[in-house]
Order: sequence, then C-alpha cells, then structure tokens
Amino acid sequence: MIRSRIEKCPACGSRLEIREYGCPTCGTTIRGRFLPTEFDALSEEQLAFLRVFLRARGNLSTVARELGVSHPTARAKLDTLLAALGYEEAPAPPPTPDEIQEVLDRLERGELTAEEAERLLRGER
Repeated sequence: MIRSRIEKCPACGSRLEIREYGCPTCGTTIRGRFLPTEFDALSEEQLAFLRVFLRARGNLSTVARELGVSHPTARAKLDTLLAALGYEEAPAPPPTPDEIQEVLDRLERGELTAEEAERLLRGER
C-alpha cells in the first residue's frame, strides 16, 4: 500500500525526515537521513530552467535569450515551475502569432506531424 507523505511528526510537530528509499522494480534499498524539499518534485528541465532564471537574476528577457525561446515561452516555463513548487496555477498561455507561424512553417517543412502541430497550437508543450 502506497501512502501519501507525512511531513510533520504527529507527536511533536517537527518536520519528518525520510530514512529509506526503495526501488519497486529491483528491490534495492537505500537507507540514510533524507530531508525532502519542494525541489525534489521538479523535473530535470524545470531545474535547468531554475538555474538559468537565477543566473539571469529573474530577468525573463535574458532567460528567453539564453534558452533560445520567445519571451512568452520563457514566461510559460516560469508559470509551470511555480505551479510545480505549489505557488500558483499554470494556465497554458495562448500561442503568439509568431509561435503560430513557426509551428505552421515547421508543419509545412515536414518537421512536425499534424497531431504535433495541433498539440503545440493548443498550448500543450
């Protein structure tokens, strides 16, 4: 039975620590003292974005330039990161006219299937 994580001690209210990790596939067990953080739930892509965001001191124009994406795409990545950390919802922003044209150009060149283009145009990245 898998249980949701308990974060505080029911007796004293202190933050609990993880003492054991186990692999359900091969049975490997790792024991130690592990304190979970909200960052543990982030994907590698989200962690990479966070590193760029911090280096850019929160300047989304710099982040967009460094990642080679549009400003709205950088903003969407930030919204997704904030949602993963539990700070706010991450509504998918509608694609900009430039993003729509880029998807259509890629579709015309055969770089995308019709399904992939439709997904991108719906804001599913």
